[in-house]
Amino acid sequence: MGERPKAAFFSFTCCEGCQLMVLSCESELPDILRQVDIVNFREAMTERSEDYDIAFVEGSISRKEEARKLRKIREKAQVVVALGACSSTGGLNCLKNAYPMSYVQKEVYGKNAPKQKAFETEPVKPIDAFIKVDYYIHGCPIPKKEFLSVLTALLMGNVPKIANYPVCVDCKMAGNICVFEKGKTCVGPVTRAGCDAICVTYGCVCWGCRGYIDDPNTGAHEETLKRYGLSAESVMKAFNLYGECKKGRGREP
Repeated sequence: MGERPKAAFFSFTCCEGCQLMVLSCESELPDILRQVDIVNFREAMTERSEDYDIAFVEGSISRKEEARKLRKIREKAQVVVALGACSSTGGLNCLKNAYPMSYVQKEVYGKNAPKQKAFETEPVKPIDAFIKVDYYIHGCPIPKKEFLSVLTALLMGNVPKIANYPVCVDCKMAGNICVFEKGKTCVGPVTRAGCDAICVTYGCVCWGCRGYIDDPNTGAHEETLKRYGLSAESVMKAFNLYGECKKGRGREP
C-alpha cells in the first residue's frame, strides 16, 4: 500500500454509529493520522477523494443504487473492511425482510410511496452478498479497541485477528453470573465474542449483534441449556434482531 496508505469511510443503510465510534478515538486519532491519510469520511470532513487503499464500509444494502456504489468501492479499494453489524450480517435492518416490501413502503412513507422512485427499497443484505469482504469488525456499534486493533494490523501488513469464540468466554473473564442462572435467556453461547460481554456486564443479555461464531460448540453448553429445557437452535430462534440476512445466501450477481 505504500508508505502512507489512504483510507476512506463509507455508509449505506445504517445509523452511522460505528463511524461515531471511530471518531470517539480522540486520544488515538493524532497517531492514526500520522500513519494513514483519511481521504473520505463524511462524518468528519468535507474534502473527498476517490483514491484510497482501504475502504471501511458501514451499513447494509437495501437499494439497487447502493449495490452499484458498493461495487465501485470494491473496484477502487485494495482492502474492504465491513464496519459493524449492518454491513457484516445485515444488522437490525433485516427486521424489514419479514414483511413484503410494498407493505414496508406504505407503512413508512404513506400511500403515495410506491409511486415515488426515491422510496424504492429491497430486502436488506449485508455487503458480502455483493462484493468480496476482506475483514470484518463486528458489533452494534463496533468496539473502539477492535477498530484500533484491525487498523494497526492492516498498517503493519498483518492479518487482523478477530475473535471466533463465544461471548460466554468474555462473560467468564468479566466475572459475570450466567444469565441462565438468573432465569434469563441469551445467545451468548453461539455469538462471536470480542465485546467484553458489555451488555451482560451492565445487566442485559446478549442479543447476538456480533453474529454467530463460525462453528458453534453447542456441546460445550449442552448441560446449561438442557438444565433449562433449551437447545442452541431454540435460543437462536428466540432472538431475531441480528443476523437474519447472513445465513443461506450466496453473492448477488
